[in-house]
Amino acid sequence: MLSSFLMGLVGGQRAMTPLAMVSVAAARGELPDDNGAPAIIAHPLVAAGLVALAVGEMAGDKQKTAPDRIVPMGLAARFITNAIAGAALVPRRQRWLGAAVGGLTAIAASYPGWRARMAAMPRYGQTVTGAIEDAAVLAGAATIVRGAGVSATA
Repeated sequence: MLSSFLMGLVGGQRAMTPLAMVSVAAARGELPDDNGAPAIIAHPLVAAGLVALAVGEMAGDKQKTAPDRIVPMGLAARFITNAIAGAALVPRRQRWLGAAVGGLTAIAASYPGWRARMAAMPRYGQTVTGAIEDAAVLAGAATIVRGAGVSATA
């Protein structure tokens, strides 16, 4: 359940990256066999599509017209995508709890992440703060997925 919680923290900053990372790991067979993920996310075309959406989200985040992550649609996207990612990181018998933890944590983490970004933007700008946030999200999601696969199969 810790992996679902940690992925939710990451997912509060980017909606698509956690699900894309989980999908890529599933497509590569790196998730435990008894994970709670829907089978469809293990399909290579689905993984590729989710990676494309994550890249698009990262690019769009640097635009002046990008909506805040705390708008209702952004929070809904974070809940849904991180619920699926959270379910994928726990055994099948705990998938609903993993989904709840991942989704709700993503919503809660959106607010402090947004506040931190807004505080840093006047000094460093939207592009730099977004790039730093992207790097942290990518590193965090990759580490969490790698750890979930290792700890669950060990």
